[in-house]
Amino acid sequence: MEQPMHLIKETDYGTPAVTAEKMVTLTIDGFPVTVPEGTSIMRAAMDAGIKVPKLCATDSLNAFGSCRLCLVEVKGRNGTPASCTTPVAPGIEVSTQTPRLKQLRRGVMELYISDHPLDCLTCSANGDCELQDMAGAVGLREVRYGYDGANHLDSEKDTSNPYFTFDPAKCIVCSRCVRACEETQSTFALTIDGRGFASVVSAGMDENFLDSECVSCGACVQACPTATLMEKSVIETGQPEHSVLTTCAYCGVGCSFKAEMRGEELVRMVPHKDGKANHGHSCVKGRFAWGYATHKERILKPMIRGKITDAWREVSWDEAFAYAASEFKRIQAKYGRGSIGGITSSRCTNEETFLVQKLVRAGFGNNNVDTCARVCHSPTGFGLSSAPVFASRMKKRLREGAKLIVIDPRRIDLVRMPHVEADYHLPLLPGTNVAILDALAHVIVTEGLIDEAFVRERCDWDEFQAWAKFVSEPRNSPEAVAKISGVPAEAIRGAARLYATGGNGAIYYGLGVTEHSQGTTAVMAIANLALATGNLGRPGVGVNPLRGQNNVQGACDMGSFPHELSGYRHISDDATRALFDSLWGVTLDKEPGLRIPNMLDAAVDGTFKGIYIQGEDILQSDPDTKHVAAGLAAMECVVVQDLFLNETARYAHVFLPGSTFLEKNGTFTNAERRIQRVRKVMTPKNGLEDWQITVKLAEALGFDMRHEHPSQIMDEIAQLTPTFKGVSYEKLDQEGSVQWPCNENAPAGTPVMHIGGFARGKGKFNITEYVATDERTGPRFPLLLTTGRILSQYNVGAQTRRTANVAWHTEDRLEIHPHDAEQRGVRDGDWVRLQSRAGDTSLRALITDRVAPGVVYTTFHHPDTQANVITTDFSDWATNCPEYKVTAVQVMPSNGPSKWQEEYQELSARTRRIGDLAGAAE
Repeated sequence: MEQPMHLIKETDYGTPAVTAEKMVTLTIDGFPVTVPEGTSIMRAAMDAGIKVPKLCATDSLNAFGSCRLCLVEVKGRNGTPASCTTPVAPGIEVSTQTPRLKQLRRGVMELYISDHPLDCLTCSANGDCELQDMAGAVGLREVRYGYDGANHLDSEKDTSNPYFTFDPAKCIVCSRCVRACEETQSTFALTIDGRGFASVVSAGMDENFLDSECVSCGACVQACPTATLMEKSVIETGQPEHSVLTTCAYCGVGCSFKAEMRGEELVRMVPHKDGKANHGHSCVKGRFAWGYATHKERILKPMIRGKITDAWREVSWDEAFAYAASEFKRIQAKYGRGSIGGITSSRCTNEETFLVQKLVRAGFGNNNVDTCARVCHSPTGFGLSSAPVFASRMKKRLREGAKLIVIDPRRIDLVRMPHVEADYHLPLLPGTNVAILDALAHVIVTEGLIDEAFVRERCDWDEFQAWAKFVSEPRNSPEAVAKISGVPAEAIRGAARLYATGGNGAIYYGLGVTEHSQGTTAVMAIANLALATGNLGRPGVGVNPLRGQNNVQGACDMGSFPHELSGYRHISDDATRALFDSLWGVTLDKEPGLRIPNMLDAAVDGTFKGIYIQGEDILQSDPDTKHVAAGLAAMECVVVQDLFLNETARYAHVFLPGSTFLEKNGTFTNAERRIQRVRKVMTPKNGLEDWQITVKLAEALGFDMRHEHPSQIMDEIAQLTPTFKGVSYEKLDQEGSVQWPCNENAPAGTPVMHIGGFARGKGKFNITEYVATDERTGPRFPLLLTTGRILSQYNVGAQTRRTANVAWHTEDRLEIHPHDAEQRGVRDGDWVRLQSRAGDTSLRALITDRVAPGVVYTTFHHPDTQANVITTDFSDWATNCPEYKVTAVQVMPSNGPSKWQEEYQELSARTRRIGDLAGAAE
């Protein structure tokens, strides 16, 4: 385990840093201080090591000046200005401690304390309370006013939020929570209601926190200087005593957290102020939804069974490894070397993912390895709901004047919300992404909005001209595309002009772009737009995929695809393969292996019989559930390594209990290629870290990996992967994080790609012909279904459904437009049958105009719904990325769960039985 650190307390400078070039020198308490122009006196004092008392000020928020505790005296000026709102000036002389200031501050503190309960010894914030600290700092020893008059001490607590309480009796109305909700999170859920003595913090219109628009990001809890807003985990467990820095295991933003502990018990996760991805912010998942690590349904012992209808039998680790290895050997001896394979996880560390593909290539002797990263992002829904911290940063920029174009079939929150409104919303029909992108290009080319200098310098001019001729054709005009996409031509033209002429233009996209039969084509079309307008190779521009899972980027980097080794080098390249052959002591197969759909097809055909699945739930996450089930059922040895008996484990013969991110060392790579440390904060409850499980399985197969710590695995990755050549745990511990490529050409990493040129040479324009999907609507299936995610849930929900996050999303609902619902006699909350050519399921309806007529939408977080029983097996032409986003369906009233759902639940009960220990010993 990592060495425990003391409880990390970051310095709070009171007000945000200023980045002005001009410097100003002043004197504070007799000491000369030089700071950038525009810096507050409070921050300048802190730079000099002088702490000015404060309550409403904190450096994560703009100065407010309401608490009147940070008063200072400036020689030659009247009054006592607030140091947080007063900027420095050349040559001024500031005093932070005078008899006059001491008297004023004590008077202010007396007023605060006179309406505050004096229960410090039993208060959950005891020892971590700024009000307590400031009372001591100003020398307050008594309060003259007593409690006889009006006060707020009997105010009722709000305990509705599952993760924190709101105790208005302890509120000092400093507004830090309100400002954090506005400035940090951009939700505007909190307000100060009333005036003067009647002022109170309110969540919405007299709502409790759970029912309000609060998204439980924790920014208000973080900002609160008292016990007014306090984590329930701290109330129940007590104050933490040490911290360990680690990286969140949810989305691809890669937030840094301080895991604050008491012994080996996690008390709370606090976003790290110096985290280069999140800068002290977080979302409900990373901040609070870590309870799954100790959930009662977590499996902690290895288990095996001969048939999936048998009860599970708990065994020792050694027996589990021996059984799995003997089965894999038996299958290969009977059916051939290519009859088994493996699936890596986008939730596991880089090191663990690297080892699984190494096991498949060197231990199994084939390239049958794939990952869910290809299922979602290989051509490179709801990008911003899966990356909420990024969304908060974007909303802040929009409030500062940035322009926004939203291309989405649904009216997502970003289209219009408090103080944010998109300049253009293009509500296209699902499946018409490429047509819309070509129409945007049509406008940019035909109206002369290209950056010709950039194109001539950085791109192949002949290729550009061929592309420009293609997009200029009348069939790609906004008027023609409007008939296909349902988006008005003028909206397309306006959006194109804004992107091309609005200054720095950045494109962010999620699964709504990639999960189509033309996903790769759409990504190429996006790249074409960035090239044509010169929006590449400098800060603030570019093409930026938003990763829904924490290590999608890393899973791709580590060689999880059947045709690529780490660093995206093709398996057929002799020189690359020779490096691996030499280090691993094997001869790798130069032929690409099978992707997940191919493995399932081969299983149904009888030629693929065994699979090792690390940290993925393909039965719930992959399309055409019935086909996935058929493939798994046809296999003779399915090994699942996970935290819970997930949906895929219904068909497993060996279950290897996995470890959580809190129980392991390693690295994750976020969506901006930032490699960050994951540090063990507690002993694995299952006994082994995930990387150790893979190493021991390899040993049982006769392939010795010889790794004793994840740092050694990273050293091997660096030795074999050019983009990681300069990466080591020592460097990551020293720098905090590094963005690849990190090698001799970029020893400090590469924050911005493509500066001055492209690695491949000239920028390439691709012809992106729009080809309508084979999945068409018709009389039987007249509606289009698209799927996506919701803020509170993560991927298939295996983790977040086992936390209090279910308070916000208890079930998957089908969003349907009022017109379509009325035609079908469906009311809000009714059970409906959702049917496609692939299958059917039942769920409850949510009537909303967020979706357009003819379009329905649902999430896929709950296995009871099994939304993917509806989706087809159509996929991207280049990568096999499934077409989740376009399925022709019919919706009709229903009495409840379908027959298939009932059968599925019955199977679940049968396949999840665990035999008693006495039976296992016989």
